[in-house]
Amino acid sequence: MADENDVLTDLNMDPAAGANGADNLPTVGMLNQYIKDFSVENPNAPASYQWTEQPRVDVQVNIAANQVSDEVHEVELKMTARADSDKGNVYLIELAYCGLVGIRNLPEEHAHAFLFAEAPRLLFPFARAIISDAVRDAGFPPLLLDPMDFGSLYQQQLQARAAQQQGEGAPDAPTGNA
Repeated sequence: MADENDVLTDLNMDPAAGANGADNLPTVGMLNQYIKDFSVENPNAPASYQWTEQPRVDVQVNIAANQVSDEVHEVELKMTARADSDKGNVYLIELAYCGLVGIRNLPEEHAHAFLFAEAPRLLFPFARAIISDAVRDAGFPPLLLDPMDFGSLYQQQLQARAAQQQGEGAPDAPTGNA
């Protein structure tokens, strides 16, 4: 028969946490997802439906995280999809899609990585579907966005910041614009 420590180890629990009821295990989870702000503009309708040229589509994605309480953060995935032609704006769609993330007993660097890489990865498929449906509902072919690798983007941001900080610390670093 297994003793208490074997059972706790099998459950991936700290024996000390199970023995005294302390809640000291790292825990992260998505608590809720929601549309915080959503705008669909079709400013040149009905004329834009007669335009035959292929519009230029620009999609911007930004991530923000705000602490709501000690253990809850709001992660905002802000997406803007804009289509323009030589005759004018075809459509403009702005979406702020958010998730409430619970984080407990996680080191700061891991929490930051979750908030800016993993949480957006979880939110993106839902935001992508909302954007696609909005473009279709505005009377245009759906905008099919490719998946994004938020983990790689996060790593690139960290490397760029490290390089910038290293450049700022160099005594003979060039300044100004080239």
